[in-house]
Amino acid sequence: TWPSYRVPVILPQSTLNLDKPQFDAEAKLEVVSPCGPACHKSSPLPTYEEVKNYLSYETLYANGSLTETEVGIYILSNSGDGSQGKSRTKRQIYGYDSRFSIFGKDFLLNYPFSTSVKLSTGCTGTLVAEKHVLTAAHCIHDGKSYVKGAQKLRVGFLKPRLKDGSKGANITNSAMPEKMKFQWIRVKRTHVPKGWIKGNANDIGMDYDYALLELKKPHKRKFMKIGVSPPARHLPGGRIHFSGYDNDRPGNLVYRFCDVKDETYDLLYQQCDAQPGASGSGVYVRMWKRQNHKWERKIIGIFSGHQWVDMNGTPQDFNVAVRITPLKYAQICYWIKGNYLDCREG
Repeated sequence: TWPSYRVPVILPQSTLNLDKPQFDAEAKLEVVSPCGPACHKSSPLPTYEEVKNYLSYETLYANGSLTETEVGIYILSNSGDGSQGKSRTKRQIYGYDSRFSIFGKDFLLNYPFSTSVKLSTGCTGTLVAEKHVLTAAHCIHDGKSYVKGAQKLRVGFLKPRLKDGSKGANITNSAMPEKMKFQWIRVKRTHVPKGWIKGNANDIGMDYDYALLELKKPHKRKFMKIGVSPPARHLPGGRIHFSGYDNDRPGNLVYRFCDVKDETYDLLYQQCDAQPGASGSGVYVRMWKRQNHKWERKIIGIFSGHQWVDMNGTPQDFNVAVRITPLKYAQICYWIKGNYLDCREG
């Protein structure tokens, strides 16, 4: 069952104009960090002032202008996840490739696969509102500077490529997957938390590797809601799911699911097979929503990328997803809705 979280309130306090960015960073499709689960767990918890600073954010507009917004954090009720489960399941080795390419418009154009979109910088994003896409911050900003394609950022929607207007084309030879093409929509503005810009992937930065894009026009597709990430032991089967545009299978949407191996308050560690290009994918689970009496999928994290971790002298590799904590939920929800009253329930 989806747990109910009382979410803190994050409100803009002041906004100031910054110099136009240079857009000179190379887009990297994954983040590599030597700091593993133990290293993250042993790092000191940030103070209230530090968290306020990390959750302040930059907004990049399509015309190249840039602003920085300071935020205030308010706790309106007694809340807090507090649960840092240390459930350890049996470790699985990355064996055979367990990714599924999703073919045919019957799948690709249907929920939940239809919520996955491609960024013009090479990453993946997920539709989370009528005009909003959630992705990884490193797809837009390398921690020091915006990437070259960030000012003219576009989001691609996979659509079937019509062949001679013949409706039966996909039936006559169903062994051949239908040709798909991307339809692109320009991004109007982009929000990136200061926790990513201030840091880099070698310190606390990975905890804030997420960004929200606002499109210039609505996309008219069904989207997936965001939710607060429950502890790994509360996930159905201890598993997560995500779909992305892995760059070793160009033009394919690739779906996978796997067990969560470890977690910190801000990160999920798993060994899902993934290639660069999948980063920015929305990590989701399907759970029972008691209030609505129905099953509901929600995005509980953003796939960040690959990590080699030194585990007692032996290198162990994980894929890392950024968890949507109550604070991050409040921030992303405010970016989408523009008011905190609609963001009180995680």
